[in-house]
Amino acid sequence: MFDFAGKVAVITGAASGFGRAFADKGAALGMKLVLADVDDAALARAVDELHAAGADAIGVRTDVSRGDEVEALAQAALDAFGRVHLLFNNAGVGALGYMWECSANDWSWVFGVNVMGVAHGVRVFTPIMLRQNEPAHIVNTASVAGLLSPSAMGIYNASKHAVVSLTETLYHDLHLAGAPVGCSLLCPAYVPTGITESERGRPAELRDDAPPSESRRAADRQLQRAVRAGKKSAAEIAELTFDAVRDGRFYIVTHASILEAVKLRHTDIEERRGPTDPMSLRREAKRDA
Repeated sequence: MFDFAGKVAVITGAASGFGRAFADKGAALGMKLVLADVDDAALARAVDELHAAGADAIGVRTDVSRGDEVEALAQAALDAFGRVHLLFNNAGVGALGYMWECSANDWSWVFGVNVMGVAHGVRVFTPIMLRQNEPAHIVNTASVAGLLSPSAMGIYNASKHAVVSLTETLYHDLHLAGAPVGCSLLCPAYVPTGITESERGRPAELRDDAPPSESRRAADRQLQRAVRAGKKSAAEIAELTFDAVRDGRFYIVTHASILEAVKLRHTDIEERRGPTDPMSLRREAKRDA
């Protein structure tokens, strides 16, 4: 059982969405908080609001795609609180559309944040946790897109599949090392968060001048509708996640209904047939309703 009171949590992508919900939940449990985000104004606002609620928190502007900035984040956490017990590698962005219509900049941006951001977090913070030699835990935010491969989401799917494999391997490595450090893999489905607005944080050097294609506009409209229709809130996901950390559970699949599509994918592999469209089950469910 993981004890949260008085412990130190580091959260990336902490100014909005899941990250802010993790911060609020951590504060309610008496944790000391280190919030990281690329949005200076939103980060400052989050820290101020947490202070007003009585939380002990600091904010560190961090681009997780840069290893040196993640190293600076870790140092800031140690300087402020001397320990790190819980790490949320949570920052994430997305680019949509047919894969051949996505640019090299799209790939660099999404993989820089979604994959290298997690990799940097694991690389930098795990040795700190190992040296402490006390219970600690890492939560990596993937997505159901790391378990399935919906159309027009190729870059995002690939990045989240990488996070799934990275985290499963981390689990094995930590066990092999006999470390008092655990990890969990968070795979949420559609939840009203700021993921649909992540483009605003794209660095200028990775932006494209060309207007979006029709496939990208259509995929964006579909994602906006799906996110708005999400029936679970970020706060509910945070509650589920902290419960999983407390209990030492690895897989955190927030929407059980998605498991039917996951099982179908595994059956496709076992039977060596072409992959089934994971969205087909949703369409069939709507027709049967």
